[in-house]
Amino acid sequence: MVKYGLDYTRCRWILPLLLGIGVIFGIIALAGRGWLESQTLPYVHRASLWQSCRRPDQGGEWTCESLMGYAWGRAAAATYLVGFILLVICFALAIIAFAIDTLRFNFIRGIGGLLFVAAVFSIMGLVIYPVKFSTEIELTGINMFSWAYGFGWTTAIMEICLGFFFCCLPNYEDQILGNVKPTYFYSSP
Repeated sequence: MVKYGLDYTRCRWILPLLLGIGVIFGIIALAGRGWLESQTLPYVHRASLWQSCRRPDQGGEWTCESLMGYAWGRAAAATYLVGFILLVICFALAIIAFAIDTLRFNFIRGIGGLLFVAAVFSIMGLVIYPVKFSTEIELTGINMFSWAYGFGWTTAIMEICLGFFFCCLPNYEDQILGNVKPTYFYSSP
């Protein structure tokens, strides 16, 4: 990417594309019902960020309870949602930043800083949820934090990694814009 510059058409949109993938993973985590699931038979418990569902036996009907009745449930949902909203804002800003012909590298560094703030909020929600869920709600059998919770952590890790990329990209401003004189390893006699 640095070798060809950001004007190289296939490389210019890699970072906004990765942010878009992070947004999709965040949507899956917010909407998914697989934050916690029973691992063994009978499958009697499943939970999302918003509610916890139980059933008495294998063939019974699910009864759901909202986690918004708990202060920790509201805190976990709010912090993760704030992190997700900041990620969406970063995605929109990255589209704008890379669509402009002359890049503003301080603007790009600001996107990286905002991604770190989004990661902090996302991680706060991802830590509050399992700690308080396992202490406040009675769990029977063997339970595991499942696929939607994993998508949440993937989103947080992507926010951190992309934050580093956006913050470090301005350090290579001259190489990206082509202002560096090329060095040749072959010299004629």
